[in-house]
Amino acid sequence: MQNEINIPIILDAVRKVGGVFLKDYKQNSIPQTMDELLQQLKDIDTLCLSSLKQDLSKEFPNTEWLIGDEFDTDSQRKPAGQNEYWLCDAMDGAIQYLQHIPGWTINLVLVSNGKPFFSVIYDPLANEMFWAKDEEGAFMNDKPLQITGKTDATIMLAVFEYGHQDKSNNNLNEKIGSTVTKLIDTFGIIRNYGPHGLQLAYVGAGRIDVFIQEDIDTHNWLAGLLIAKESDAEILTADGTPWKWGSESLLVAKKSITEKYLENKSTK
Repeated sequence: MQNEINIPIILDAVRKVGGVFLKDYKQNSIPQTMDELLQQLKDIDTLCLSSLKQDLSKEFPNTEWLIGDEFDTDSQRKPAGQNEYWLCDAMDGAIQYLQHIPGWTINLVLVSNGKPFFSVIYDPLANEMFWAKDEEGAFMNDKPLQITGKTDATIMLAVFEYGHQDKSNNNLNEKIGSTVTKLIDTFGIIRNYGPHGLQLAYVGAGRIDVFIQEDIDTHNWLAGLLIAKESDAEILTADGTPWKWGSESLLVAKKSITEKYLENKSTK
């Protein structure tokens, strides 16, 4: 893959399909059964993927397309076999969209040689386009992102997330509960917001100070991980080791903040 890519074309394609969803926002009937929910989620995937492929296939004729399946744990443990592919999280926060509440985005990441090379997270409600290119920085619309400058933990905002895995046989519920307790012991403000990728982009933008999740959720993380990394956030596991594809937890924050959390954790 050439190192130079046509960034405006990618951003325009994501903005276009985001606008379609924005126009239809709150027009659906809120699903009342599992069958209705699954069908509406499928419809979102189909519409999003077809629009993006139509707009980007000419520019990237040899790049394959994959849907990020957050319900399939095994597929998230390692990159796909292709050297280059688009990974489309058709709508991060789709449940919020279907429930007629904010907190949904269009996420797209170009994976090259087993790592994110370019990623986009578009929030149509706020008209904010977060994007990053590997080793070339992260931006919101046309402005460089700036990570938090806070030093006082009592005014830091920490968010925790969880995925869709079966948590009945692996003690994940207990681990998540323990993590939330440690967050409360360390930081002044704790929240659970919803769209994983957008929260990671918010770390890069200084809106959220720390993000943590205790289960594997690679496909939901990738677009936001690149944006956070390019904003100088540390990308670690919850235990403080460097994050790699397939890691079963994630801790993202400025280095001084991850150190504060991990130091506090080690004393508990």
